Amino acid sequence: MPAPERIDFDMRSEEVARFLKEHPEFFEEHAELLASIQIPHPHGGRTIPLAERQLLTLRDRGRVLETKLHELVQFGEENDSISERVHRITLAMLAARSAEDLLDSLYRNLREDFGVPAVAVRVWVGKPAQGRTEFAEVSPEVRRFAESLTVPHFSDVPMFDSGAWFDGGGTTLHSLAYLPLRAEQAFGLLVLGSADEKRFAADKGTLYLARMGEIASMALKRYISE
Repeated sequence: MPAPERIDFDMRSEEVARFLKEHPEFFEEHAELLASIQIPHPHGGRTIPLAERQLLTLRDRGRVLETKLHELVQFGEENDSISERVHRITLAMLAARSAEDLLDSLYRNLREDFGVPAVAVRVWVGKPAQGRTEFAEVSPEVRRFAESLTVPHFSDVPMFDSGAWFDGGGTTLHSLAYLPLRAEQAFGLLVLGSADEKRFAADKGTLYLARMGEIASMALKRYISE
């Protein structure tokens, strides 16, 4: 085995690291060196053997991986729970036998299963259901707004005249999600509201909200016509 190259003390740290990587036999020939090297403790205060520092590093990495694994498991459980609730509300809407039953089911499941305190629907096509505010007239601005949406839209105040769709004019709502109801084009809006200003936000993800809007659209489409 050729003798390892002599180390020039003027070598930079990058060169030393490259040398050691390229010549692992160095550690075999100088095993006592590994046991004698003392380096700073990662949390300060004293020096410790290199081997002990390696163990501490491995433990720290293990704790980081354990935390990430716990987060993944938690996210998975949360997603499973949401998927189950979306499944239940889908079945409930499919089981409806009229627009009135469907809307009542939508409100009930959103409030009870998802804990959404304020829910409003407006539909501007089809035959109005007698006594239902969901078919009340809306402004042209609301219609254009709904037509412009391809994903859920979030706001910290009611938009346009939608505040009037809620009790108290929506003045207590500080977090709202606007979901377009559409077939070939928009025919309505589903609005979810909460007093919790952090309840609905784009950084919390829009996948399930978008699916909710699509499910409600397909279910309502059965009872409306252009």
